[in-house]
Amino acid sequence: MKLSASSLGAPDVDADQLLRWLTESGVNGLELRVGDGQIAGTDMEPARRRQLRDKIDAAGVELTGLASYVHIAQAGQDAQIESELVAALELASDLGAPFVRVFPGAPAEDRGYMAAPGLLEARATVNERAARRLSRVAGTAARLGVLPVIETHDSHPTGRDIAAIAALVDGPVGVVWDLMHPWRVGESLMETWAALGPWLSQGLGSVQIKDAALPEDRTPVLIGDGTLPCEAFRDLLVRRGYSGTVTLELEAAWYPAAPPLPEALASARLWSDRETSKVVKR
Repeated sequence: MKLSASSLGAPDVDADQLLRWLTESGVNGLELRVGDGQIAGTDMEPARRRQLRDKIDAAGVELTGLASYVHIAQAGQDAQIESELVAALELASDLGAPFVRVFPGAPAEDRGYMAAPGLLEARATVNERAARRLSRVAGTAARLGVLPVIETHDSHPTGRDIAAIAALVDGPVGVVWDLMHPWRVGESLMETWAALGPWLSQGLGSVQIKDAALPEDRTPVLIGDGTLPCEAFRDLLVRRGYSGTVTLELEAAWYPAAPPLPEALASARLWSDRETSKVVKR
């Protein structure tokens, strides 16, 4: 497995400092958030894109993906959503990132953090809308060599939810398994792998590691200090022969009390490097 970290863990840090922390920790992958005020944005001029790519390359760090905030299942005009996604795909191509993360983002009723939300439209309608938009940009994605990947998140927190969209897409698509979201709404690790494994086992996406003391507190903690099944998650990935990217997503931008990124990186390294010789593939 290849360990990476999201820039979400250091929201007020510039690229130079972020890259130093990564190289000092031995984490050689980076996922960049896309947006206003971020290190990367779709409004970047070509020269700035080249400079950023050169800086990342010179540090010996691999850009493992871009984390966009495109919501492919949200209500509204297809053209606007598709335009936002194409802009993110073009940025990824210019920076050398293989994936662009998207969220489902369908209208939904909040039923509490530890419960799946209730969709406000028929699931078939929502899923078809998301798949239609992804299908329409598939040609552009293929030409650019960048894969849109749908994360287990918001209106579609489980692996089963995401697989239902991905299966409808006419063209290249991948998935992102955020450890927290399927687990917090009651989907087991094995159930999530059964749903998303067909994509993850082919290199079509990535997984995210994080920890928190749920259900009492959502504040990020060091890997292993919370209640998420981090050890079982790693062991399952090893047993299934997963060889893709594992991204540390420390949500420091939303939780100021989160531990400093260098400490979180060290905990992720320990989690990744811990003895797995007793894990037998099956």
